[in-house]
Amino acid sequence: MLRRTLLQLLAGAGVALDGQFLGAVDNLRRKMDDTLVSATVSPTMLDQWEETTYGYGQQYQATPSLRMLCDVLLDFSEVRRMCDKRQPVELQERLCRIAAQLSGLSGLIMINLGDHRLARSFFRTARTAADETGDRGLRAWVTVRESLVPMYYGDPREALHLARKAQDLAGRSPGVAAAMAPAVEARALGMLAMRGRGDAAPSARRALVRGRAVFDQLSKADTGDLVFGFTDRQMAFYEGDTFTSLGDHQHGDEVLSHALTLYSPTDRVDLTLVRLDRASCKLHAGHPEAALDAGREAILDLPPEHRSDILVHRARQIGAAVSAKHGEIPALKDFYEALAGPWVKSPTTGGPTVPPSEQV
Repeated sequence: MLRRTLLQLLAGAGVALDGQFLGAVDNLRRKMDDTLVSATVSPTMLDQWEETTYGYGQQYQATPSLRMLCDVLLDFSEVRRMCDKRQPVELQERLCRIAAQLSGLSGLIMINLGDHRLARSFFRTARTAADETGDRGLRAWVTVRESLVPMYYGDPREALHLARKAQDLAGRSPGVAAAMAPAVEARALGMLAMRGRGDAAPSARRALVRGRAVFDQLSKADTGDLVFGFTDRQMAFYEGDTFTSLGDHQHGDEVLSHALTLYSPTDRVDLTLVRLDRASCKLHAGHPEAALDAGREAILDLPPEHRSDILVHRARQIGAAVSAKHGEIPALKDFYEALAGPWVKSPTTGGPTVPPSEQV
């Protein structure tokens, strides 16, 4: 099914996320769960798989999410087959590291596609694989990436808990998770401050300072990958998002504007999230129409195959905030029509999938 879906995408046809496809995806993940605890490959073969896995970090935001999911899971399936038999310890650890990274990456893609249940399942599989390696840094990376599920689709208190757990796992050694986790903590605290938690704002600012201090110690390799590292543009995005949530709209907009200059045009997910955050700054500054215009443009500037659920969901949150603060102003109707026009509802998530004209 994954190969057929990939061939359809390569042929230019749109594919809806239906129950059969997602069932096949979860079945593959379950097979990995089964084989992780029960492999013989050469070190050269593992070198190639590691290069392939890190290559996905460079393609992650430039490739449409559904296409990327198919590519990643086809490789994930091959790695699972290599796990069928136990291997020498040093090879088994490398294989489990690859499995953890591919499973974690699949979880990130499922966040983008709006299926938080499958995202959590993939992160659970990634934890199982990471535990086999004994690498606390890898376990911390999986945990901090998992915190993005409740960050976007759940309770910020859970995101805060996972971010702090990741910091505990990362320890005091400078690393990707050690820098990213305080930044996620700050974003979660910013969301809680926006909901009225009085002690959250100063804690969020302290978390940003901690995160920036660790980030400044990272190597170029750690700051050069959007998936397995933590880049300067991501750090700026997280800082700007936190300031926006804390009500420091001018500072937030300045940092987000700087973040936009750091992103490549192909970094479509984060680039659009930054633009949507800037739209929120306009709303909090008292300009609801300008916020709606900016949010609509951020989504419509994307090619249809890149309008993933996480982006449309975030845009709709801006519309809901405008409605709550300013009522049903005329611009809201045009805003929602622009978001809903080319889309249909996913039968599994209720979110947008592909334009009807591109469905098979």
